[in-house]
Amino acid sequence: MQNSVDITIENFQQVILQDSTTQLVMLEFWAQGYEPSEQLAPVLQAIAHKQGANLLHARVDCQAQPDITAQFGVQNLPTVMLIKDGQPIDGFAGVESEANIQAMLDKHLPKPQDELFAQAKAMAEQANYQEAYTLVKEASDLDANRADIKLLLADCQVEVGQVNQAKALLATIGLVDQDGYYRTILGKIELAEQAAESPEIIALQQALESDPENLDLKVKLAVQLRQANQIEEALSLMHSVLLKDLNFQDAKKLMLDMINALPDGEPLKSQYRRKVYSLLY
Repeated sequence: MQNSVDITIENFQQVILQDSTTQLVMLEFWAQGYEPSEQLAPVLQAIAHKQGANLLHARVDCQAQPDITAQFGVQNLPTVMLIKDGQPIDGFAGVESEANIQAMLDKHLPKPQDELFAQAKAMAEQANYQEAYTLVKEASDLDANRADIKLLLADCQVEVGQVNQAKALLATIGLVDQDGYYRTILGKIELAEQAAESPEIIALQQALESDPENLDLKVKLAVQLRQANQIEEALSLMHSVLLKDLNFQDAKKLMLDMINALPDGEPLKSQYRRKVYSLLY
């Protein structure tokens, strides 16, 4: 997509009304031979070059396009306006430093976490929670305070077996953001916790309490816990089995399968992979 364009009557509608719906337009009003305009122009060009496709730098030669200049009510040169969806949303008149201009743009340009969140949301809507988790975890690392990011991360955590982490994250959500989505995630957590209290799991837990060194019981309980999305507890049990007997039944393969099933970016994945490799090598 073109990063810089001179505005004329012919392309005005395309750039100002149409292009501004898909990207931020930085509209510069300038005049040839006018020192402040010539001083600001290279600064704006440098900023536009750095932003790439996120920003369209549009220039209006006020001497050649007086009608466009009058339409925007420009009285001082240089004048810069930010246009979004066909409307001015910010701007300044006169010469500004690159730092000040960038700070203004940062309020309106899309942030990396915005794109990551949008991609993660799309993945979650398709029930692809593994990929959604990886993406929203990256978004959370960039902005850990955004409620919408925290809610989506908590949802993905429940779906990939991180129920306790999801509960802890939901506890940080303020009342104003405790909406229907929040309540849906709470419902998922309740269901996951109920699944963890199934008769099969309770029976295995009781049997293991009576025979705490029984590796076969530990493996069976770990499998049941994994199916109930209690992944951390399952991995901990499997690791305790391998510590006792690295070659016990198919415990090693089961644990590696559990680890590999975790989404990229999940701390447990690298944590338990290191633990297994330390036993193997």
